Amino acid sequence: MDDGWLCSEMVDRQLPASRPKEKPFAFRSTIYTIAFLLAILGVLPSIFFLVDHWLSSSAETVATIWFFWEGFRSLVGIGVFTIGLGAYVFCSVWLIFFGRGPHVEFDPPKVFVATGPYQWVRNPVVITLITTVLGEAIYFGSVGILLLVLLGFPFAHYQVTRIEEPRLRERFGQSYIDYCGRVSRWIPKPPRGDSGD
Repeated sequence: MDDGWLCSEMVDRQLPASRPKEKPFAFRSTIYTIAFLLAILGVLPSIFFLVDHWLSSSAETVATIWFFWEGFRSLVGIGVFTIGLGAYVFCSVWLIFFGRGPHVEFDPPKVFVATGPYQWVRNPVVITLITTVLGEAIYFGSVGILLLVLLGFPFAHYQVTRIEEPRLRERFGQSYIDYCGRVSRWIPKPPRGDSGD
């Protein structure tokens, strides 16, 4: 009896020692996410913001027409940006936590994730990121950042269809193929279940 209790106590005490192995992927994920957001929400919009200065008065005219009254525009921009960024963080954390790894192609998740936001649409991270940049375009009344948003769609589609999806098919096989058959790539829809009906 004592030996069993002692063995059980040793196993219980050793379990926490194995948990720190999971910290590195959380740390890597945090670093990747911060660097990625700085590039996509900081560096690229700043570069495209220069388009407004190149276009000068014509950009102001377009901005006035497209982005409407400045005070209201600022509120809409902050709202769209906040919703987009919040949704981006939620979708990213979901993928990192349930996928057991960072969400980048060179250091991909280890587990296929088809739950949470990923049962509504296959690429919620991309959709929410583009929404966040759109919020910046509205807030600043920037035609240049709006151009970045418009260029982001075909670039994202190319990246997803030519790089990401083939790798996911190779990595997860039939389960990913079935998933593609029931979940839309870009348009969020209520989950249809496993039957594919």
